[in-house]
Amino acid sequence: MTKRNELFQSKVNTVNVGIEFINEDLKKQGIESHQVNWAPPAGGDAELLKLLDRLNEPGTLEKIQKANEEAVSRIIQSKPVLVGYDKALNVMPNMTKNTILHAGPPIAYADMCGPMQGAIQGAIVFEGLASDLEEADKVARSGEIIFSPCHEHDAVGSMAGVTSASMYVHIIKNETYGNIAYTNLSEQLAKVLRFGANDQTVIDRLVWMRDVMGPMLHDAMKLCPKGIDLRLMLSQALHMGDECHNRNVAGTTLLVQALTPYIVQTDFTKEQMKEVFEFIASSDYFSGPTWMGAAKCALDAGHNVENSTLVTTMCRNGVEFGIRVSGIGGNNWFTGPAQRVIGPMFAGYTQADAGLDMGDSAITETYGIGGFAMAAAPAIVPLVGGTVAEALNYSREMKEITTAENPNITIPVLNFMGIPSGIDVLKVMETGMLPIINTAIAHKDPGVGMIGAGLTNPPMNVFKEALVALAAKIH
Repeated sequence: MTKRNELFQSKVNTVNVGIEFINEDLKKQGIESHQVNWAPPAGGDAELLKLLDRLNEPGTLEKIQKANEEAVSRIIQSKPVLVGYDKALNVMPNMTKNTILHAGPPIAYADMCGPMQGAIQGAIVFEGLASDLEEADKVARSGEIIFSPCHEHDAVGSMAGVTSASMYVHIIKNETYGNIAYTNLSEQLAKVLRFGANDQTVIDRLVWMRDVMGPMLHDAMKLCPKGIDLRLMLSQALHMGDECHNRNVAGTTLLVQALTPYIVQTDFTKEQMKEVFEFIASSDYFSGPTWMGAAKCALDAGHNVENSTLVTTMCRNGVEFGIRVSGIGGNNWFTGPAQRVIGPMFAGYTQADAGLDMGDSAITETYGIGGFAMAAAPAIVPLVGGTVAEALNYSREMKEITTAENPNITIPVLNFMGIPSGIDVLKVMETGMLPIINTAIAHKDPGVGMIGAGLTNPPMNVFKEALVALAAKIH
């Protein structure tokens, strides 16, 4: 009887063979459960199975594992520090007065989705390169504008990601490895440029950000010579209930708390400071781009590691989803179709109104936060859909396709498990499990803005193509 009581009081750890929903139900009850996957790797694709066999040969696998350990170590050991704010033209590499950066992999203006074209048009008017949106469209098609992905300029941009010369950006330095990343400032929510809105209210806001808020943040950080440790702040934000992609209540509070002592020492008027604080208070999203920049800064340190199968970039432009892989290096993109985002829609809108997945913000999931850290933020569920139990499971499941846990950024509810870090192309193809991304939804037409939020995945083909390229490169 004693032994029986001990059995029922002990921690249950199960292995499920067969129907997967049993495994999911066990997890929802907080029981440790492991699913035996009877499906063949790579979906049974004979060519890919041969590649997997080759990459799993002892000598080759050892090379890959060693390279992945190096890449993920560089990502984990990175210490992104906010060191300043400045105009993009002043600090970003290869930025010119007629350069406009966008989210996702490379794309021509004529091929862009509606919201991205709308954002481009708004940026052209904002920069004084056209007098109205109709003229801006003609300028965009004239060949006078240089379009380029944010990622190819050490930067990231949320949703349309449009960044032009006069916009202020974060300057984030990797204290460990020395590389720098940039990201633009949050326009907050509602009708904003990054969702494709571009009317006069949007332009007026951008002008105010250029003339008041940006310079104020620039001057404030000049008074903070040591910078702001974003890795530490990110860890604190997760412990306070954020996942730091779509929920940023704690992160924004912490960031403003850190900036305020320096803001109040600047030479701006009290009225201008009041405007900035009210603007920040208008939405919790103020710190969202900050975490994107921090993630970019860390992941770039893990890029270009020979023989590594780790993903260092995931992004989308509303037409294509793109990834970059450490062992391939450089600006070599693997692309596939952008996916639909499934989740709650704002009143009056349906999925028929929604554009496809868009933005560089999946850099957060690539790093291990956002969708990968939803267990830390159960309050995100009403925004993106699903249940709290499912949010907990996403964070556990992402361990199956990643290389390590980041001990610097942990999830309290999962016994302080480190965020899942280092998405491995090999593991994605072997398990058939795709990264989970939570994100906002823009209207498919320009000029409207955000109409919902939800969950999505990358297309499988980008990992397949990356695996083929890796197999040809790894010797």
